[in-house]
Amino acid sequence: MLLLNVLLGLAWLVLTSQYTALNFAAGLLLGYLALFLVARRGASGRYFQKVPLVIGFVLFFVWELILANLRVLRHVLGPLDRLRPAIIAVPLDIKSDAEITLLANLITLTPGTLSLDVSADRRTLFVHAIHVDEVDAFILDIKNGFESQVRKVFT
Repeated sequence: MLLLNVLLGLAWLVLTSQYTALNFAAGLLLGYLALFLVARRGASGRYFQKVPLVIGFVLFFVWELILANLRVLRHVLGPLDRLRPAIIAVPLDIKSDAEITLLANLITLTPGTLSLDVSADRRTLFVHAIHVDEVDAFILDIKNGFESQVRKVFT
């Protein structure tokens, strides 16, 4: 279904003769709606459940990225002697390699944090942060934020 949706988006570009990212996004949206209207609820029903989750996931990440940039800006412009860097062991509820890799990459892409390593049993992710007030609050932020979103997308 994803391939068909992309093909419909490309067809929209050709039909309108406007080769822009915004027009392609409009074609994807129109293709999604067309597929939704004509598809049966069998195997393709999963696609229509996942697309809103993935869009929500991307929006969540963009919002977290903006907030993280503002936090890092505040720390960089403030007195550096107040920074409290730390390496935190974050226990993982997710299990698959793909989920752990995505979570580690999201953390690394977020300014102010860096994924360092995963334990051999894949139950703990070690994260460096430039400023941590409370370790438990930091772990809860990761678990209720990124890890929760990754779990939603993969289940």
